[in-house]
Amino acid sequence: MRSTSFSLTPIATIDGCYPDKFGVPRQPGLAPSAQAQLTLLEEFADPDAVRGLEHFSHLWITFVFHLNAPQWRPLVRPPRLGGNRKIGVFASRSTFRPNRLGLSLVELLDVKIDQGVRLLIRGHDLVNGTPVVDIKPYLPWAESVPEARAGFAPAPPAQCEVIFSAEAQHTLALQPDPITLEMLITEVLGQDPRPAYHSAESERRYAVRLGEYDIGFSATALTNGQNETSTPVFEVLDITRIAE
Repeated sequence: MRSTSFSLTPIATIDGCYPDKFGVPRQPGLAPSAQAQLTLLEEFADPDAVRGLEHFSHLWITFVFHLNAPQWRPLVRPPRLGGNRKIGVFASRSTFRPNRLGLSLVELLDVKIDQGVRLLIRGHDLVNGTPVVDIKPYLPWAESVPEARAGFAPAPPAQCEVIFSAEAQHTLALQPDPITLEMLITEVLGQDPRPAYHSAESERRYAVRLGEYDIGFSATALTNGQNETSTPVFEVLDITRIAE
């Protein structure tokens, strides 16, 4: 008799620059500077399990949206459609799925087996503590289809302009790696991390945590000649390093 249910066992966890859901890019690869460490759990931390993986440049990570409630929704409102138009959950990459499974394509930077088994990855969209249930190498000749149709998301989202206040620039210059931090902030805010229903609130102050930093920012809504709102400009107001 065919089984009607299956159990999944996490094999690894994620530790990176996104401690909270807010600010996590909605797709992998949109913030190329975002790095994380994927650590295999003790039961699976056998160096033989990753033998040969260093010869691949990218990986598929299958994971669980563990911060989402277990209920799923047949209709969802993708932020890409402004948050006010419904589409079927299976026609989207929404987190509100029956099995809460996610799939991310990430760049593999290094494989470390000196203290357990750890993979250094980049360009991820995974919140800290995300349970990973599988890892597979990416095969560009089999899995890249340039002529494929992409429905309501035919191209990457427009990148918003990000500027830094004088105070933020001063703080940034004092950090150990200001260039990488500036790139990460610009990439994350440039995707407009605000909920779709906040997009019209131009004076509100927001804060996003990236690694060991709290980033305060605001959005300025620009208008065109017909008084229609266009792509906003985000200003980094302040950067605060969190005390350990």
